[in-house]
Amino acid sequence: MRIPKPVVAAVALALVAALAAAVVAVGTAARGEQARTLSPGLWQVYDRSLSKARYIDLTHSITPNMPVWKGFGPAKFRPSVDPKSGKAYTYKKDGFAATAYTIATDQFGTQLDPPAHWAPEYAGIDELPATYAVRPLVVISIVPRMKQDSKYALQVSDVLAFEKAHGRIPAGSVVMVRSDWSKKWTDDAATAKKLAADPVFPGVSLAALKLLHLQRHILLHGHEPLDTDTTPTLEGEHWLMHHGYTQAEGVANLDGVPVTGCLVAIGYPKFRGGLGGYARYVAICPRSSTSKGVLISSRDAPLTRRAKRLHWNMKLGYRVR
Repeated sequence: MRIPKPVVAAVALALVAALAAAVVAVGTAARGEQARTLSPGLWQVYDRSLSKARYIDLTHSITPNMPVWKGFGPAKFRPSVDPKSGKAYTYKKDGFAATAYTIATDQFGTQLDPPAHWAPEYAGIDELPATYAVRPLVVISIVPRMKQDSKYALQVSDVLAFEKAHGRIPAGSVVMVRSDWSKKWTDDAATAKKLAADPVFPGVSLAALKLLHLQRHILLHGHEPLDTDTTPTLEGEHWLMHHGYTQAEGVANLDGVPVTGCLVAIGYPKFRGGLGGYARYVAICPRSSTSKGVLISSRDAPLTRRAKRLHWNMKLGYRVR
């Protein structure tokens, strides 16, 4: 039987269309499979959110002359030396350089206080769980209150007012108390000494700490000064440590962090039996929520070559450009 040419043409077109649809379907499935292969699990969180976020460093750079409690004393940095020759390693002679740090305490700079700092029956810095790494971040500002009282301490009423405006503080979060005290931070030895000894600084009340930990069940709180409060016995820090809680001290740059909606990444050296940690805190915020911080870019690796080389500054006691 002869099939009419129009029918043959129609069948041919149908086959071509079906084949094209199959190719598209296979391609789509392949791309979907590739996406699942390349972005499994939490990689999707990175791809969709973290890779587009702004990163704000909440950490002071460590220098020899920065503020530290008078009971601990200053630090000293110096070039590392070859124990055989007693001479410092240099880029020209050895192809590399290194630095030796003599630091009088692990309570130095931006830090993380484990409870063993005051209570040896609780965890030291190396015993803190890895789950501290990333948490929701809440920032409560007491800056307006400090205009009337430079020793103002966060109160329960401040926490409740914050929640009325922004919602309940989530369990397991990190609550940073913004006071802008960190803007006084200095590298000048004499000024740093006076700042560390100044009894006038903002704090966090014991009642507020109890509310945050016992009722809101936060992970930890952080503050900008070097102590929790100005009471004679440091009652807030005493309560925290003796009840198994940690705290962040010497935090910086909270003025650029949205009060809600960010995460905080926490990193610190894992000293065996350590009673404090030189910590680094980084706020990770939605790009649209702040203009502060930096974005992930192709310049992250390799890093940008600098016009000026690092060199040792004898007066400052560390390397500068």
